[in-house]
Amino acid sequence: MAGRSEPGGGARPSDGGGCRCGQCPHGAREGHRQALAAFVALREEFAAGRGVPAGLAHSAGAARQWVSDELALSARLLAERGAAEGATWPATARLRAVLAVWAGVLALLLGQALTAVGHGWTTGRTATLTAAALLALGVTAAARLHREQGGALAPLVGEDQRLSTSRAVAVAWVTAVLYAVLTLAVQLALGPGPDARRHLLSGLGLVPSGGLLAMLAIGSTVAVLAYGMTAGRVRAGRVQKVPADRPRVADLLADDGGRGSFTDAQYVLVNAAVLIFTLVRLAGDPTQLPGLPWVLVVLAALSAVTYLAGKAVSGGRPVILSVVRARELGDLAAPIRTGDDIEIRGAGFVPPGAATPDRLARTVVRIGGVHVPVPLVPVPGGFANPTDGVLTVPVPVDVEPGPVDVRVITAAGAETRAYRIEVQD
Repeated sequence: MAGRSEPGGGARPSDGGGCRCGQCPHGAREGHRQALAAFVALREEFAAGRGVPAGLAHSAGAARQWVSDELALSARLLAERGAAEGATWPATARLRAVLAVWAGVLALLLGQALTAVGHGWTTGRTATLTAAALLALGVTAAARLHREQGGALAPLVGEDQRLSTSRAVAVAWVTAVLYAVLTLAVQLALGPGPDARRHLLSGLGLVPSGGLLAMLAIGSTVAVLAYGMTAGRVRAGRVQKVPADRPRVADLLADDGGRGSFTDAQYVLVNAAVLIFTLVRLAGDPTQLPGLPWVLVVLAALSAVTYLAGKAVSGGRPVILSVVRARELGDLAAPIRTGDDIEIRGAGFVPPGAATPDRLARTVVRIGGVHVPVPLVPVPGGFANPTDGVLTVPVPVDVEPGPVDVRVITAAGAETRAYRIEVQD
């Protein structure tokens, strides 16, 4: 049956000889791909009504629970393969980040060489190229020190294993300012005389460089505030956070669920535009820190306020709005009794990032003192249960008749407030 794939890492003839050792990046990716294909095949088979043992076919509840358990086991294997793939990310990211940085230095060298034709090589060209090489050396050394956390990308990764938008913007401005300062420092070292040095030092004045310093302050402040705001709301239970398997570039423009985020996207795009303007100004006159019009600083500040406001209002606790007896077609109206299915309606039962099968299987409903795992109900292409707004679970026979409190515990560990129902004999 589909989904009965071996947990071992060796290649089999049916695998086409592909490596599934889980140790190298290729093997980890291949193992995760095959585990995903096996899980999808198993889910689609159950969704089509096939694969249930004949001995369970007479009991809809038993068949549903058996299917859910089988899917949960397959989802656990899929999660293990995904974690193995995520564990190879630091090595891959470290190498790619360093290559990208040095490719940028090479591109700058080629650009300087091409634009120097007919104009001659100047001290400014030497300074910008030397500053870029020094910065690349610093990034390479940092990548070596943080090789287990993703190299140069380590400062951008949050506690939830996603790339942080606010940190990425802050790091971009810190890098731009360092590059501008290093450019001036190299020119001071190569300065031909006192007059040239005085001219370079005048470019470090507070008034002409105030806009650049303001942008650096805005980016750094937003990064600190966003971290503190998110951490505080998670500890207070006002937002649900589910860790990701590994960081992705899309994290910079999307929410935890992978959906495009307006607040994140506008913050990145506005700062990217202002940063490009800054680098163009620096290229035009590398003898002073690039001055920024204050209208661009105000634009970036408004973008930062929008970003922080989005952080402040996003998320929320799961909430139960109502609980009703799940009625099959043809059933008579009746009160809730043990053995019946109940339908819990509300919001926030599947937090962003928890839509993967293994995390869906971790959703639990506490009925009185009994914890009931929410069964996975497959349909073509996904699951009908659980969903973000509706959960269906059976009332176990261990629940005593009378008033009973119902609570939902999500995959993020958040728990709803109690909702009281009446269970009849």
